[in-house]
Amino acid sequence: MRVSNDPEASVITYSLGSCLGIAIYDPVVRVGGMLHAMLPEAGRGVENVRKSPCMFVDSGVPMLFRSAYELGADKRRIIVKAAGGGELLDEDRYFGIGHRNYEALLQLLERNGVGLAASAVGGKASRTMRMDLSTGRIRISIPGRHEFDL
Repeated sequence: MRVSNDPEASVITYSLGSCLGIAIYDPVVRVGGMLHAMLPEAGRGVENVRKSPCMFVDSGVPMLFRSAYELGADKRRIIVKAAGGGELLDEDRYFGIGHRNYEALLQLLERNGVGLAASAVGGKASRTMRMDLSTGRIRISIPGRHEFDL
């Protein structure tokens, strides 16, 4: 997870397969951040959350928002976008980690009255997600295929 208010910076995460990249941005104060979550929930393991809270959607997303608030972001202005959540190594969706990550995010956002502005999830392609903190622009690249704005 990274959060910043430096307009000269960019935040990037690579290799979003079943993992989920969650980006938030407040355009007024130009605070943005990104989380690379591997699993939907920490489960009963309090130790899991203590050791690696950003590994999980259910503990990492609240931490991402709190960190942005500390830099002046306001929940009412935050734009949320997500990428990843694919099923690269689980073609039969036996485990469904990518789908479960995305569903965990949607449920968490809904419970907290926050909308999802855009997403590029699912499928069998790995993605790289990059945010320009001066504008909040999110660029998704799929290696060997194409790039696009989210």
